[in-house]
Amino acid sequence: MTIEQIQEEIINEFSVFDDWMDKYQLLIDMGNALPALDEAYKTDQNLIEGCQSRVWLHANYADGIITYEAESDAIIVKGIVSLLVRVLSGHTPDEILDADLHFIEEIGLTEHLSPTRSNGLVAMVKQMRLYALAFKTKANA
Repeated sequence: MTIEQIQEEIINEFSVFDDWMDKYQLLIDMGNALPALDEAYKTDQNLIEGCQSRVWLHANYADGIITYEAESDAIIVKGIVSLLVRVLSGHTPDEILDADLHFIEEIGLTEHLSPTRSNGLVAMVKQMRLYALAFKTKANA
């Protein structure tokens, strides 16, 4: 599935609900479904700077594909990072770097997050793209 197809799938899942409390519940459920991150990856090196909550992100690169794993100690943030992992994991560095993550806006997430959570969301996307750039650079070296 392409990044675009996954985004459309997420937009459709959220469009079922009109009430933001229901959308938050969906987000929480998605976060709860995120596989637990191995304790070995819960290091300061994997903590994302700029998040009010603690968010750990681990990336693995094999056969030209990046796989992300993540976890957070905050339920809403865990849901947000689960969406980003779902959209970006399993793709090439170029696909990740070129992706227009429009689903964030389209499901109404940006307008319903506090400023600190919005900053955290930006920091998560930035870190995922930095991993993609680093893996791309290393592969081309």
